[in-house]
Amino acid sequence: MRIILLGPPGAGKGTQAKMISQRYGWPQISTGDILRSAVAEQTAMGREAKKFMDAGELVPDEVVIGVINERLTQADCQAGFLLDGFPRTVGQAEALTTALAASGGKIDMVIDLRVEAEELVRRLTGRRICRACGQMFHLEFSPPATEDVCDQCGGELYQRADDNEATIMKRFDVYRQQADLLESYYATGGAYHRLDGSAPIEEVRGALLALLDG
Repeated sequence: MRIILLGPPGAGKGTQAKMISQRYGWPQISTGDILRSAVAEQTAMGREAKKFMDAGELVPDEVVIGVINERLTQADCQAGFLLDGFPRTVGQAEALTTALAASGGKIDMVIDLRVEAEELVRRLTGRRICRACGQMFHLEFSPPATEDVCDQCGGELYQRADDNEATIMKRFDVYRQQADLLESYYATGGAYHRLDGSAPIEEVRGALLALLDG
């Protein structure tokens, strides 16, 4: 099964994608993780991507598409995969369709988690991440036992530079401009499904499993 999980930053894609990957054994492919790794390693692509990420803008298609196409040729993707947050533009969607068609494949299901801007600000401004192990916390929903200290490894917790209201709103506006276009692109094939991503995690999870097991 080849699945795309869409939604704005903070919609819960990563949480739900991890659950799906563990349950069904399909690798979770997150462009955000791949790009952040390149930024941390200060590769040429990472330095270019960082300029756009810091400004809350989309990384250019040619950078993202190259990374994704390379990943999809790896052995663990042959039985299926879950794309977490990709494609983000119709151009990326068209490039993905072309790449899969070259090997006789296609996307089987597109699931879009829709969340409004106000809820995203609430979710993202409270997010904290461990510098050492990457464990994620939230000041309201899942706070650490000790302020600014990771429960898992004792590392320092920090707030990502782009998790502030101004950047979040800009990212949301950029996302929303593309979201409706992607819906139109995928809806014609009957694979598109929209879910309420603002619902509680367990409720969203139940809706996802109903689609995948249906």
